[in-house]
Amino acid sequence: MKVKDLVEINNWKLLNENEGLNRDVKGAFVGDLLSFVMGNGEPGNAWITIQAHLNVIAVAMLREFSCIIFVDGANVTEEMIDRANEENLILIQSDSSAYECAIKLYNANV
Repeated sequence: MKVKDLVEINNWKLLNENEGLNRDVKGAFVGDLLSFVMGNGEPGNAWITIQAHLNVIAVAMLREFSCIIFVDGANVTEEMIDRANEENLILIQSDSSAYECAIKLYNANV
């Protein structure tokens, strides 16, 4: 499934648009401790997190994630969006909890 398809079927808020919309989502990872995410995330994962700062973008690129889903209405800054656009990384925002977003990904066969 493509990132753009996940956004559409779940009615999530797309925070930026770039070539990353066409990335394949191969799985999901839920985590907020950056060192844990760096050690355990897999390339192609959609990363579900509450963390909203520049280091999150760096970790997502290091692990080659397909996108980041910020949950519970986490506030994403313009600086984060600009950095994500430089890397063709899609940022998504949801008012739902991490648990609810994970269920939506599971139901989408991710």
